[in-house]
Parts: sequence; structure tokens; C-alpha cells
Amino acid sequence: MNNLKICILLFLSLLMGFPCFAGNKYESKIASLANEKWWGGMVGLGSRMPFEGDLRLYDLSSENLNNQNVPLLVSSEGRYIWSDKPFSFKIENGELRIFSDYENMEPVLAGSTLKDAYIAASVKHFPSSGQLPDPLFFSMPQYNTWIELMYNQNQEDILKYADNILKNNFPVGVFMVDDNWQRYYGNFDFKSERFPDPKGMIDQLHKDGFRIMLWICPFVSPDSPEFRELQQKGYLIKQKGTNQAAIIPWWNGYSACYDLSNPAAAAHLKQQLRKTQEMYGVDGFKFDAGDIGHYNDPNLEFYDKSATSVDMCEYWAKIGLDFPFNEYRAGWKMGGQPLVQRLGDKDYSWNAIGLLIPDMIAAGLVGYAYACPDMIGGGQFGSFLGVDQTKLDQELIVRSCQVHALMPMMQFSVAPWRILDEKHLAICRDYAHLHEKMGTYILELAHHSAKTGEPIIRHMEYEFPHQGFTNCKDQFMLGDKYLVAPILTKEHTRKVMLPKGQWKDDTGKKFRGPKTIEIEAPLERLPWFEKIK
Repeated sequence: MNNLKICILLFLSLLMGFPCFAGNKYESKIASLANEKWWGGMVGLGSRMPFEGDLRLYDLSSENLNNQNVPLLVSSEGRYIWSDKPFSFKIENGELRIFSDYENMEPVLAGSTLKDAYIAASVKHFPSSGQLPDPLFFSMPQYNTWIELMYNQNQEDILKYADNILKNNFPVGVFMVDDNWQRYYGNFDFKSERFPDPKGMIDQLHKDGFRIMLWICPFVSPDSPEFRELQQKGYLIKQKGTNQAAIIPWWNGYSACYDLSNPAAAAHLKQQLRKTQEMYGVDGFKFDAGDIGHYNDPNLEFYDKSATSVDMCEYWAKIGLDFPFNEYRAGWKMGGQPLVQRLGDKDYSWNAIGLLIPDMIAAGLVGYAYACPDMIGGGQFGSFLGVDQTKLDQELIVRSCQVHALMPMMQFSVAPWRILDEKHLAICRDYAHLHEKMGTYILELAHHSAKTGEPIIRHMEYEFPHQGFTNCKDQFMLGDKYLVAPILTKEHTRKVMLPKGQWKDDTGKKFRGPKTIEIEAPLERLPWFEKIK
């Protein structure tokens, strides 16, 4: 083909909006259908969804915004875009533009609704495994020691935290011991100076009804016995062109890292985790870190020479498939798999509470049904440092707790009995028990998702297409039965958009939709509506 013909074809493809290939990169310009809106790509962009206006370029291979990435976009008009490889995307002048180093990207027309698009993509590209994480995640609240103890995890305070759960009549569930229980990274023994009897501690927690998880990461402290053993075996990510382990920067310093693209390294790590379970009796692990950005350095060399940053993130996620008690905060693909996916750490603010619903909806729309909306009150420990604990906004903690109560999972970290007076503590206690009461239904939804791939938390547009809900970000559906409309500000009133049909609210009052209503919601009330017809 001569140069003139090539130029003509390139010109025509640009003119007509077809994908073109130039400069070692494919670019697709996706013209929107009438009223079409898009979701997907990054869970951390949930509050920007559906995407409107201009959106800067986001590269799925280089950043994950402290949460999960999936190479999927779904639209309100029944179209979806999928690639097995990472791509970049942006919106410019109202036009969706997608860039790939691997292939042309064209939307697939699967139907006419957001649900049609999601179900078709799920069935074809990330079908549900039929399995769940442990059912306890869905039926009971979780507790995490991070905000209370931070880097001072210790036996005395852990037992005190658990004892206060019982004394304050909160439901017993999963109990997570967070970072710094271990001697150093890559080692799975408790710090002896802080844990005089770790097995006895865990036995006591089990006796009290808890299931225990330990925080871990893929990193290994340099100049340790484990480091030397793993380097000799070739189980660590290497510095390119050498036979030496690479030292990778992350939020806790500089460490070597397991090369989980090596099956032998993955098997070795799982063996170490099982030994930890056998020695101490722990039930599972919180798999932290593994963010895509940790693997971006071009000077890193992986055992699998074809592996990229996202592949390394996915290898880390696959370790959790062997442990029904698991939790992740970063991920690549893995939709429909029995992995708990927590939202990234939010700060302690009203703005952060407003992010919970759109981020949880985004997680569901990229295949992560088994998700937890961060920690109640926020998971960023810096938000609680240097703050007079007696002056914390107790109302904010209560409203955050209410948002969690009718989500698939709820997780406490900052101790409500420490920072709340009896009035506010009683409200949080009541909503922890509401979650327990609704646990049977939530677990039914989880089993349904394991069969069908459907989200547990659903966008209003997903359940009620083309009824004016595309931009609704402050209410959600729990399955197809309950509409939940939490209070997300200091105000005690809000508007609720009711779809067609007959609805009964949490006070027993009935409404017929479609209509928008204004409701009163004092601090004790979480507004929710049951679809009765």
C-alpha cells in the first residue's frame, strides 16, 4: 500500500471516529449516543461517575487512586468497552477518547440499559466463580485495630478493644489486627515484646466469638534472614540487568518485594501463610499494598518477562483465593472472584462520607460485589492525629455508621465507645444490630451475585433505567428490594427520588412513585424504603 493511500485511510478514520493506529498506539474516539453516560475504569473515580464534562487522562497501567482498577467501561445505553489489557481514557469536549498499546477499542452494544451492559460484560469477561468470601463478612460487623493502635499493635490493647466490643453489646464478627504486629516485613512471627502469648490471645478472641485476620503485604525487609533466603531462591523482584533484588519505595519505606509472577514464589508465600495459621490459629489475612504504582519502575525485572504492572497487582490478588477470610484495597480485574474489596482510606470529613455511595456503586459496576465501604468515620489515621478526641464531630461518626449499616459489609476501627457519648454510642450500636438483622438478606444477595455477577449495591439507574436516575449519587438500591437514602450532611432533611411503584419507609408510611419527596431524618433515623409492589 502506498503512502498516499495510507494517509487517505488515516484521514477517513479520524473523520468518521473510527479507531486508528499511529505512533505505536491505538486511539479510539467514542461518539456518545443520545443521553448516554459512562461508568467504570477506576473505583477511585466513583464520585466523578457517570463521567461528565472534561476528564483528564487516566492510565489504568500506572495509577489506581488507592483502589481497584478494571479495564471496563459501561454505559446507560447498553454499551460496554472491555480489554484484557490496560488502557488510558479521558473525556474531551464531551467525547470519550481511549488509548491502547494493544488493540482497537470499540464499544459492544449489549442492550439498551446500564444493567444490560454490565451483565453482558460480566458473563463474557469476568464470570462469577460461584464462590463467596466467608459468609461472616456479610452477616456481622467487622473490627479493625488500625485507627486505635496504628503502629503500636500489641496484645494488651487488642484484647481490651475486643473486650469493649462485648461490654458495649456490639455484634461479634471478623476482627483484624493491622500493620506492625509482625517482627518485620516478610516475617510472620509476632513481636515478642508486644505479644507475650499470641496464640493465647487468638484463642481468647476465638472463645469470644471472633474470627481473626492479620495484616500482611508483599514486601520484605532488606538485610533480614527472609530477604537473604528469598533472594537466593530467586523469589524477589529483581533490578533489571542484575541478579540482585530491587528495593522498592512504598508508604512504609524501602523494601524488596515478592515476585509473585514466579509460581514457586507464590507457592512459598502461601506456605508461609498456612504455617502462620497453623502456629497461631488465625483465620485469614488482610492483603494490603500491591498497588499498580509499586511495579511501574522500568528498571524492575519480573520472573515472567511479559508481566506488566497490572499483572503483578493481579498476582497479589490471586494469593487471596486460597484464604476465604481475605481483604484487598488494590486490585486489577478479578471481578466475580471471592475476594473482599475495601474502599481506599477516606479521611474524617463530611465530604468523605459523600464519597462512600458513588465509590461503592462504582465497585459493583466493575465486578466487585463483595465490597466494604472503608472504615466507619474514615480510615486515614492522619485525620485523627493531633485532634482533640473530645471535640470530634459525633454526628459525623453516626451518619457514617448509618451509611455502612445497609451496605454489604460494615467495619469499625475508631472505637465508638471511646469517642462517643452514650446517646451517640447507642445509635451506632442500634445500626450495628440492624446490619446483623439484615445479614440474612445481604448474604442472600451475595449468593445471588456468586451465581449471576449482579452487584449487591446497585445504582438507581441500574434497577430503574431511563427514569431520570443517571446522576443520582446520594441514594442506592440494596438488591432489588430496598432503597437506601442516608443523610450525608449536617442537615436533618433531604430529598428522596422514588421510582415507579409502591414503597414503604422505615416508619411504615407508604408512598407511590414516581415522585420526589422531602423527608425529616433526625440523627436516630436512617431513611430506607422497601419496594412492596
